[in-house]
Amino acid sequence: MEKFNDLKLTQKERFRVATNKLLSNCFILKKKEDTKEDYYFILNNKELFSEYFSMSGFELVINEGFGVVSLTNNFGTNRVKLKKIESIILLILRLLYVEGRKSLYQTEDVIITMDDIHTKINMLKVLEKTIDKTTLKSSFSLLKRFNFLEIIDKDVTDNECRIKLYPSILFGVTNENILNLTEEIKGKITTYKKGDEREADEEAEQD
Repeated sequence: MEKFNDLKLTQKERFRVATNKLLSNCFILKKKEDTKEDYYFILNNKELFSEYFSMSGFELVINEGFGVVSLTNNFGTNRVKLKKIESIILLILRLLYVEGRKSLYQTEDVIITMDDIHTKINMLKVLEKTIDKTTLKSSFSLLKRFNFLEIIDKDVTDNECRIKLYPSILFGVTNENILNLTEEIKGKITTYKKGDEREADEEAEQD
């Protein structure tokens, strides 16, 4: 840790802050005000951070294109297991982020509303019932903690509530998760179609 000992006192404190944020919040973002300084500090001292985390089995991952720093555990441990509803919301947000990026300039933020989320969920038919307010609040509180998003307005249960999505959402959801959701959606759509066909047959028989 010679590199660490060569740092100034203020830099050592910045190192401690940045490492703890990475371990607690998973992602450090260039576009987020309270992690921007940490992002550039890690970028300028990436060898030091890489060596430090490698001793605990972590790999430092820096994506400068999206301005995201994250950690990957080489042993598959220290991972947060999301509830099914939290996973579905995260996947929906990822889809909305990708869609939003297509219509924006690179420097613009992707901002959606809760109504956008409900509309997407209903369109894909991934849930059989509406998400209750308590679940919504706890789910978005968790996703905010891991720096996937920022809640702009106060009440996340309000359909007009605006939410800023961060590029970290691309790295929090794997392609495998997306494929699994796609297959699940296809299965549900098939089930709904069969149900509609049965109803149509029953109506025809009654006529």
